Amino acid sequence: MNFMQKAELFASWAEEKKAEDIRIIDVSKLTAITDAFVVLSVSNERQLDALTDYIYLQAKESGLGIPAVEGKKQSRWVLMDFGDVVIHLFHKEERDYYDIEKLWADGEMTFFPDRENSSQSE
Repeated sequence: MNFMQKAELFASWAEEKKAEDIRIIDVSKLTAITDAFVVLSVSNERQLDALTDYIYLQAKESGLGIPAVEGKKQSRWVLMDFGDVVIHLFHKEERDYYDIEKLWADGEMTFFPDRENSSQSE
């Protein structure tokens, strides 16, 4: 499985748990630290914890490895590092503040459709 397929799988798991504004950024031509970011928003700490745990368990069961996790408890931003794909789980306010998409604007961005509004425009 290549890094974009993994990123899309992670994004689909996030969508299953109602994450919002999911984007995949291909940074493979911009940096050696990773190939893609999955960036998403959640509404509250409970959803953040549940989604972090869900992705962790799904990845482990699917044989995709165990990520390094930063910022878990009482955080409003969790980073899950799978090596070739890094997932950023944000509260909406922190996502706006840190603006990862702007920092990596030179990467190729894919908007992952959400179940309520699959016609979301770029």
